[in-house]
Amino acid sequence: MRTWFWTLLLAVVAVAVAVLLRAHPGNVVLLVSPFRVELSLTLAVLLLIALFVAIYVGLRVLAWLLAIPDRMRAWRGRRAQARDHELLERGWIGLLEGRYAHAEKDLAKLLDQTKARNRRVLAALSAARAAQGLGEFVRRDLMLDRAREAAGSEPGLIEAVATVTADLLLEQGQPTRALEVLAPLQDGGARHLHTLRLLLRAERALGHHERVFVLARGLLRRGAMPREEAVRIIGVSGAARLRGALDEGQWRNIWKDLKAEERLLPDIALAGAAAFEASGESDEAARVLEAAIAQGFDPRLLNAYSRCDAAQVPRRLERAEKWLQQRPTDPDVLCALGMLCLTGQLWGQAERYLRRAVDRRADARTHALLGSLYDRLDRQDDAVRHWRLATAAGIALPVLAADEALPAADMHADPSRVDPESGFLSDAAEAPAPASTYVHDPVPAAPPAADYVLEPDARGRAEPLLAEPAPSSPAPASTPAESAADLEDYFDSAPIPVAGLGDEEPEPAVPPASSTTQRDHPDTGFPPKTGGSGKS
Repeated sequence: MRTWFWTLLLAVVAVAVAVLLRAHPGNVVLLVSPFRVELSLTLAVLLLIALFVAIYVGLRVLAWLLAIPDRMRAWRGRRAQARDHELLERGWIGLLEGRYAHAEKDLAKLLDQTKARNRRVLAALSAARAAQGLGEFVRRDLMLDRAREAAGSEPGLIEAVATVTADLLLEQGQPTRALEVLAPLQDGGARHLHTLRLLLRAERALGHHERVFVLARGLLRRGAMPREEAVRIIGVSGAARLRGALDEGQWRNIWKDLKAEERLLPDIALAGAAAFEASGESDEAARVLEAAIAQGFDPRLLNAYSRCDAAQVPRRLERAEKWLQQRPTDPDVLCALGMLCLTGQLWGQAERYLRRAVDRRADARTHALLGSLYDRLDRQDDAVRHWRLATAAGIALPVLAADEALPAADMHADPSRVDPESGFLSDAAEAPAPASTYVHDPVPAAPPAADYVLEPDARGRAEPLLAEPAPSSPAPASTPAESAADLEDYFDSAPIPVAGLGDEEPEPAVPPASSTTQRDHPDTGFPPKTGGSGKS
């Protein structure tokens, strides 16, 4: 638009000059001794315009020639800047992709060749992050030192270096060093949101609950944290402050400092109720828990509300029954009512609530409460059963198979068997065949064994053995006597007695082998061996 404007203006001026010269003709005489030059007025004006244009063009060309060095320096700067940007982009892309080795190489090259302070600091910090990704903490510290050196005394760059250094140290798990790095920023009054988040992480890692509480409050007020996370941190740190109070006056001051909505958080309500209970103010503890439960049902709050003295049972039982009307199928409310009735020795109501609770959720606590109730009512079988179920629900217990006794293995055909008389037999063909093979009598069928863990006294409650077992047949006269190795194998693999575990009584004497009628062993219930090593 400007070009069109000046073109139009020059055209108007040219027309105006032409009209003026046409209306006023004349001559221009130049006297330059000894010369006399006479020109028309129009020609003189045209010559003046041409001279002006020539001088202007000449000056512009001269200025262009004199500016060549500056233009060359600017061109070199733009080319270097383009190379720096290319390296920086490539390094950051590799850093984001997780290719830390390539990223560190490009960023270190950028750090060595760039002249700009900002790019040097940025390259050093990025290379430090890539080195930490590789686990090279020595190179990381070296890059951080170079970034700190390149930052100089510029406040913005100093804060950037400190922030990145603290972040890397927190990722490494060194909150103490991170706090030392962030301390100058705190003293300088820096209150950036990212710095506050880093401070919160460091203070939480070190367990400084007072500072954590203040920082979480500030970040929540400024909307710099998700509300759920901030509320959770405030609850945990506030409860830790109450539990860590040294005397009653200190925790009361902390309780007064809390906001009304903070006192309703489950962790803080539990800690406050415990503090009031320790001070003998059970009514105030109950009010704290009731307000927190009204805000939101939490099993921990109900559990704490149900633990009280017998004097508190009527009031708390009345309130808990109102909660049951709101949540008639909640097992936590039913369990709390059962515990309150158990404390108040209301056995019938306690059993009714606990049975309803265990029908909806069979957890260890409910079974344990039922076991305690039946123990008070002298119903030992039910008490033991519920205590056993509480143990099984609390931890994973193994389930053992039924007890079985296996017959002894035939080792005569084993190529690696060692014979005490003939030595090591490496070939099965060399092993002498046994004169006879004894087959154990069939094991009498036992009743199906219950779960060993859930029924530990199943052994003791096993059905009695046969009152009059059938007599065993006498050994045939043609059965040869077993060798000493057979006897040793038999007794090594003999079944372990079941009914006689732990008994101190001596075993009854074995009847002589010549007896034609033998009974089963009184402890094991297995028939005795016939055709033994004795003489037939």
